[in-house]
Amino acid sequence: MPKKAGMETWKKKRRKEYLEKKKYRYYIFCEGEQTEPLYFAGFKRLIEENPIYKDMVLIEIEPCAAETMRVIGMAERYMKKNKIQKGQVWCVYDKDSFPADDFNGVDLRAERLNKENPELQYHTAWSNECIEFWFLLHFAYYTSNNHRMEYISFLNDKFRELGIGKYQKNMKNIFDILMENGNPKLAIRYAKRIIKDGQGKTPAEIAPGTKVYELVEELGKYLPDEIEKNF
Repeated sequence: MPKKAGMETWKKKRRKEYLEKKKYRYYIFCEGEQTEPLYFAGFKRLIEENPIYKDMVLIEIEPCAAETMRVIGMAERYMKKNKIQKGQVWCVYDKDSFPADDFNGVDLRAERLNKENPELQYHTAWSNECIEFWFLLHFAYYTSNNHRMEYISFLNDKFRELGIGKYQKNMKNIFDILMENGNPKLAIRYAKRIIKDGQGKTPAEIAPGTKVYELVEELGKYLPDEIEKNF
């Protein structure tokens, strides 16, 4: 028993030393278990391969299998449990059919948490109504407030047109597909335009809309030069 306790203490010490080496820290909590984590894993892989930033940037991706308010709740508990006091916490979640009050409530909760510790800031990368809307923007400017199945149908048609096959929520190479066949820079521009047009509205009222681009822009800064130019 003492030996095991000693090993745990050693692991915690090593983790603390590892964290302290990282200048930029990102903790990404995803509502979904596969689609969003797989997408952001593409950024993590490239950043960790980038010799300029690999020792400076920490990216942790946590699948939550939870919706809206539960995502930020899990993020809070994770921060407290691991005694993390510095970094950026990103909550990635969809509107889907969840109540507007819950969806809007994540933004409000993040604002309150950010007043507690200026070095640990919470951000919301929401999509109304789903992450597929962000993917879609890589191929077209789209403002029709349709059901999420319409966005998936659009991606199916586009992927078939490109010879990729059918879009699936758990595609392990979704990041590479969007990078190689879509236009991330245009997707960011389109998403910003939609948010600007919805100025003064709540997240639930901006339909369709997404703020995933904010996290994409943030992570894009650390990508290798030949890839960063696409963002």
